[in-house]
Amino acid sequence: MAILPEIQGPDDVKKLSVEACKALATEIRQTIIQTVSRQGGHLASNLGDVELTLALHRAFNSPQDKLIFDVGHQTYAHKLITGRQEQFKTLRSYHGMSGFPCREESEHDWFDTGHSSTAISMALGLARARDLNHEDFHVIAVVGDGALTGGMCYEAMNDAGDSHTRLIVVLNDNEMSISKNVGALSNYFKHLRASASWYGGKKRIRSVLEHIPLVGRTLARGIEKAKDMVKSVTTGGELFESLGFRYLGPFDGHNIEEMTHVFEEAKQVTDTPVLIHVITKKGYGYDLAECQPEKFHGVAPFRVENGIKRNQSSRESAAQAAGKALVAMAAEDRRVVAITAAMAGGTGLSEFATYYPERFFDVGIAEQHAVSMAAGLARGGYRPYFAVYATFLQRAYDQIIHDVCLQNLPVCILSDHVGLVGDDGKTHHGVLSVPMLLSIPNLTLLAPRDTRQLRLALRATLALEGPCVVQYPKEGIEPYGDTDRPFEIGRWQRLVPGDRQVILAYGRMSLHAVKAAALLEKRGLHVGVVDCCSLRPMDMECLEGLFACGAQMITLEEGELIGGFGSEIARLCAEHGAPAPVGIMGLPNRFITHGTVAQLLEECELMPEQIARRIEQAFAHQEREHGG
Repeated sequence: MAILPEIQGPDDVKKLSVEACKALATEIRQTIIQTVSRQGGHLASNLGDVELTLALHRAFNSPQDKLIFDVGHQTYAHKLITGRQEQFKTLRSYHGMSGFPCREESEHDWFDTGHSSTAISMALGLARARDLNHEDFHVIAVVGDGALTGGMCYEAMNDAGDSHTRLIVVLNDNEMSISKNVGALSNYFKHLRASASWYGGKKRIRSVLEHIPLVGRTLARGIEKAKDMVKSVTTGGELFESLGFRYLGPFDGHNIEEMTHVFEEAKQVTDTPVLIHVITKKGYGYDLAECQPEKFHGVAPFRVENGIKRNQSSRESAAQAAGKALVAMAAEDRRVVAITAAMAGGTGLSEFATYYPERFFDVGIAEQHAVSMAAGLARGGYRPYFAVYATFLQRAYDQIIHDVCLQNLPVCILSDHVGLVGDDGKTHHGVLSVPMLLSIPNLTLLAPRDTRQLRLALRATLALEGPCVVQYPKEGIEPYGDTDRPFEIGRWQRLVPGDRQVILAYGRMSLHAVKAAALLEKRGLHVGVVDCCSLRPMDMECLEGLFACGAQMITLEEGELIGGFGSEIARLCAEHGAPAPVGIMGLPNRFITHGTVAQLLEECELMPEQIARRIEQAFAHQEREHGG
């Protein structure tokens, strides 16, 4: 009989025998594989932590005890055993279950988390709130070894260790973040993994000694001090202990019985924070994911038997277009170097890494470091290109301002996944990109509308002597408009002629504007379209021409309205004494849910038909106002 359908919450897991838990783990794994194969999602990481999650819920009492999952893309098993089995069928779908922890879904989710290296800080805050309130519960941060390439983890651990706050950190070490882990810390963890035999031997010896009549317990305690003397030589756990943590491990994260026992032991430690080092295998239980964990990190719907996508797209993604352009540029200019923050494949840099390994730098999950290191490369005479998702670029805002733009250095950031990204949802949408960047002095901001223009824009950045961000959406947009026209920084491109009534748009919304204009033309309303592909500097010659002829302007953007492109156009109108835009269209000032991009754009009334209707209403209202 199936066990999973009977699990309504963590208490039901506690009642199971170890053998029943093993069977439950198999059922959970099969459910994850089948669901992700239909819905898409994060597969390999979730397959790797099933037993670990079961052990956590057997040892701790959620939600009284607080489980904080770093990043959050490893919480599918957690969701399945905390009362969300029916919802799980709707994983990442519009109005369905989030692929990340979500406070609206369950009392067992304490934060909505999608960015790495944050859990220890948040857990420490909860632990201190507990202590201030004189409460008694455990706080557990579950982090991956990839997260520990981010410096924020060490800031939190240094703080926690210095104050001796009661806190448990579980290090889920699967040797992978998204791309293969790199750097000195990765090598350090390899050393720790090799020490597993020490801990297994230690437990066996202690067990034997404690069973010796009369002197066993005393003898066991006596050699514990000797064990401490040689532990740093044998295991390498001194890094964490130097930060004030008691280090335990490594342990087999797929051994439910052992992990439950370890967690129970850790609960007894009250005078210092504890770090429990757990070894798991990413993709565990599904051969294809075990062999190719990077490929099966985040996947579109696929066929379980062979791992092939259900809907193969021949369209080139924006990241692929950018990566190929960089390879070609590097062949012609030895100054071109590429940087990734543990996402070479996702940002299109794998080919660059293959052709120019000496000019490729994977810094781990450390966006702040990546930007500042790029500043150093630029100061040393190179032209660094840092490819990163827009949502993760937010983490390096100060470095962009202080280390790059203040110095006016020729660093180029390739900001991928700008706008709405779809089913990853609110933690991953890149909708704050323009408001975040538009006001920074010295910064050039480009927003190509399609893959061809993206390639041309990248080449144009080589002529710049200062910092630049080139932003583009996740999906590749097929070239349209005047495909023979070169890309000029500071120049806009007219896609549909017309000066009396005109849409100003950029990026993906330029194509939507063209489609909306075609719909309006059929209704007897002629509206021009300008592709504002250079957001900074703007094309003041074009704008002043529109001001001079009294054009009625509508701005259109797939980004936050407050402080965005439309707001800047309105400011320039006021500065030049020109009429304000008739309408400013963009995304509402709220965190937008998950779903397909088309569904989310429709929710925000930014599909072509909706844009056309809104423009029609705006111009009709303007005419009534003018007539009155």
